[in-house]
Amino acid sequence: MAVIIDGKALAAEVDQDTKKQVDSLLKRGLEPHLVVILVGDNEASQIYVRNKSRRAEKLGIKSTVIKLDADTSEQDLLDQIEKLNTDDSVHAILVQMPLPDQINEFKVIETISPKKDADGFNPVNVGRLSAGQMDHTPVACTPKGIMKMLEKYQVNVDGKNVVVVGRSNIVGKPMSYLLLNANATVTVAHSHTANLKQLTKTADILVVAVGKTHFIKVQDIKDDAVVIDVGMDRDENGKLTGDVEFSSADKVASFITPVPKGVGPMTISMLMQQTVELAKWSKE
Repeated sequence: MAVIIDGKALAAEVDQDTKKQVDSLLKRGLEPHLVVILVGDNEASQIYVRNKSRRAEKLGIKSTVIKLDADTSEQDLLDQIEKLNTDDSVHAILVQMPLPDQINEFKVIETISPKKDADGFNPVNVGRLSAGQMDHTPVACTPKGIMKMLEKYQVNVDGKNVVVVGRSNIVGKPMSYLLLNANATVTVAHSHTANLKQLTKTADILVVAVGKTHFIKVQDIKDDAVVIDVGMDRDENGKLTGDVEFSSADKVASFITPVPKGVGPMTISMLMQQTVELAKWSKE
C-alpha cells in the first residue's frame, strides 16, 4: 500500500510558516498586499476568489478584490492592471481565469508586472524559470506546491525518470521546468503522444494533469512509482475525484496524492507564500 501524501496537513504547515513571515514583515511596517481581479460572475471563480481572500485574511495578508462586469472591455482591464503595477502598496496581482470572450488572456498575463505576478504566468517569469534563474522568480503555484510535497516526503528527484501527463501553461510546462532544474529526466506527454500508457509505465515519478476522471489506471503505473494526481474531476455521482484511479493505484505506488486533500490545498498555500515573497522582494 502506498504512503498517502497529505496535502492538507502540509498546506497547514506552509501557512504556519507564512503567518510567521507576515508577522515579521508587519513589525517592519510592510503589509503584504494581494489584489485579485474578478471579471464577470462565473460561480466557480467567485468561490475560488472568496477562498483566496479568506486565507489571506487568516494569515494577516491584505487582500483586495476588484470586481468588474462581464462586459468589461479588454482595454479597461489592462488599464486597471497598469494602475496596480505602479501602486507601491500592491505586491501581488492575480486576474482570476477564465475571462469573458472579448478579453485575450495572454495579453492580460503579459500586462501584469513580472515583479507582481502572483500566479507566476508572465512570460518573463516563465522564461526565467525555464533558464533555471530561480532567484526572485515567482512560479506557478500548483507545480511549486508539488515540489514542496516531494521535498517534504523525501522523494529524491535527482536522476529519476519523470513523466508529466499534460502540457498546460498552468501545470504541465512549469512542472517540467522545475523538475529539470532539480536534475530529473523529464518527458512531457499529452493527447497526441503515441503509446502513452506504455510511456507512463516507465515513470519513477508520474504527474498527471489532464482533467479526465480516472484517466490513469493501475496497469499504467510502474511498481513503486510516486504518483501525483493534479486532477479535480467529478465522477458520475458528482463526487470529487482525480485523473488517477486511486483505489487501485495505491496498491502499486510507493507514494500517492489523494483527491481531495492532495495537491489542491497546496496551491492556495503556495499563492499566499508567493505573495509574501513578492512583498519581500519589492524592498530588495
